[in-house]
Amino acid sequence: MRIVIAGAGIGGLSAALSLHAAGFTDVTVHEAARTIEPLGVGINLLPHAVRELTELGLADRLAAIGVATAELAYFNRYGTPIWSEPRGLDAGYAWPQYSVHRGRLQLLLLEALLERLGPGSVVTGSRVTGPGDEDLLVGADGINSDVRRHLYPDEGPPPWNGLVLWRGTSYGEPFLTGRSMIMAGDGTQKFVAYPIAPGLINWIAEKPLDGDPPERGNWNRPADLAEIGGHFADWRFDWLDVPALIAGAEKAYEYPMVDRDPLPRWTAGKVTLLGDAAHAMYPIGSNGASQAIIDARVLAHALARDDLGLYEAERRAVTTALQLSNREMGPEVVMKLAHERAPHGFDDIEQVIPYEERAEIAASYKRTAGFDPASLNARPSW
Repeated sequence: MRIVIAGAGIGGLSAALSLHAAGFTDVTVHEAARTIEPLGVGINLLPHAVRELTELGLADRLAAIGVATAELAYFNRYGTPIWSEPRGLDAGYAWPQYSVHRGRLQLLLLEALLERLGPGSVVTGSRVTGPGDEDLLVGADGINSDVRRHLYPDEGPPPWNGLVLWRGTSYGEPFLTGRSMIMAGDGTQKFVAYPIAPGLINWIAEKPLDGDPPERGNWNRPADLAEIGGHFADWRFDWLDVPALIAGAEKAYEYPMVDRDPLPRWTAGKVTLLGDAAHAMYPIGSNGASQAIIDARVLAHALARDDLGLYEAERRAVTTALQLSNREMGPEVVMKLAHERAPHGFDDIEQVIPYEERAEIAASYKRTAGFDPASLNARPSW
């Protein structure tokens, strides 16, 4: 079976590695860019994605480039705690959760693929816009996918929700556990930070933007650090100085908060979609890259059983639910609720959002996204 994958991002490379592990050897990844460079900033890999990379034999390499997340914690805009929970091994998973530079992860996957399938398995400077003479075309070419456009030519650009993200990395002192991922905000304006290497902190700042959106789907649009810092000038907490962290970045990137509407189908004939090309979602809950990796493994599982339909049957409903949940803020809704119920801050979170309500918000999202600890640990391998 001759398989062509459009896109050498995390999803496309994971798909090629997964297909190779399932016994497919005629697999070629085509990448539109002439060179594959370590672009982007930090991302998170949740335990269900780390499980899949571990089963591909990449556990040691991944551990060498990532920070094992110990805690996820939410705060209001004044730095007062709303909710915190252990993550990865500390939460009882059989696999860690990692914070990692997106570009380093992409190069790790690329290196492994070239080792296993050879130098001809990746072709750069080669844009794929639709099917050719291959047996299967997998569109893993991102939110502005040409392959998706082949299936849905009238869809148009990804919809924008009025928020803009700024992303950067800064060197700084460890905060909280030293391996904490924090989110502070009020449901509209938000700041996220977590370490991706010793002393290196990845951050995301978010707020509504007046006027027309920036270029949609371009993660590499430069941003003005002074402008970003001005929006968060008074966000100084006992445990983190947000404006100082922003000012310490060498550069930052601007991106509008966009996603894609769920599709009625991903597969038509010998073409199917994967990752952001299939189900681009808001970057909430740390699920974008993780879901693409899981797509890749399930696709290989389905093809090994000569049943492409199994792939979409297993994945489309799950990712549709996740896309819609992220539009409602997913687990981050606790920040919105805290602000609505106590806009000027609070002394006792129990009087604002009782523990049972906060715990169910967190647990419900894990169930939706497929990383409830007990279920994940017990699930058979793909």
